[in-house]
Amino acid sequence: MEDLKGTEAWRIFRIMSEFTEGFDKLGDLPYAITIFGAARNQPGNRYYDDTELLAKKLAKEGFGVISGGGPGIMEAANKGAREGGGKSVGLNITLPMEQTPNVYQNISVDFRYFFVRKVMFVKYSMGYVCMPGGFGTLDEFFESLTLMQTQKTFPIPLVLYGSEFWTGLLDWIRGRVLEEGYVTEKELALVTVTDDIDEVVAIMLQHRAWKERQIELASSHLLP
Repeated sequence: MEDLKGTEAWRIFRIMSEFTEGFDKLGDLPYAITIFGAARNQPGNRYYDDTELLAKKLAKEGFGVISGGGPGIMEAANKGAREGGGKSVGLNITLPMEQTPNVYQNISVDFRYFFVRKVMFVKYSMGYVCMPGGFGTLDEFFESLTLMQTQKTFPIPLVLYGSEFWTGLLDWIRGRVLEEGYVTEKELALVTVTDDIDEVVAIMLQHRAWKERQIELASSHLLP
C-alpha cells in the first residue's frame, strides 16, 4: 500500500509537468480555432478535404488551428493550417492505437492524461468546429457544450460541420432531451450546424471582432 501511495504521489508531478509544458508552448498563440473530428478519415474523403480547406482559410485570416494531433481529420486540420501559413498546433495523446502524431504540426505538445489535454483545448481556443467523428469527437462536443451551459467557460462559437451527419443527433436531443425539459432552447442555441466552409470562417471572424471590441472597451475604462 505504501508503494502505491508513493506512485500516486509522483503522478502529481507528471501531471504538473504536462500543464507546465502546455502553458509554455501555447502561451503565445494567436486567436485559435480547435477542429475536432475522426482519426479514421483519409485524403479524398469529403470531410477530410473540407477540413483541410477550412483550416487553410482560417490560417489565412490569422487564426491558429488546433487539432488532436493525430491522423484523419486532425491531420487535415494541421495540414491546411500549415498550407495557409498559420500556427498548426497538435495536442497529441498517448493511446494504445490510432494516435500517431501527424507531420503537419509546427507546434506539438504530447500528453499522457486526457484531462490535461482537454484543459489546453479549452484555454487556448476561441471557437470549436466539430467534424464527423466517433466517441472521442462526441465527448469533445458534449464537454464543450456542457462547460458553456454551466458557465464554466464563456460562450464561444461551437459549430457542427456536416448536417447529414449531425442532424439525427440534434433531432433526438430536441425530440427527447429538450421535450422532457432537461435542456432549454437557449442552451441549444449555443450550437450552429452548417455545410458551408465560408460560414464557419465568417462566424469565427465575427466572434474575433466582438472579442477584440470587448478588450478595447475594457481597456478604455482603465484609462484616466
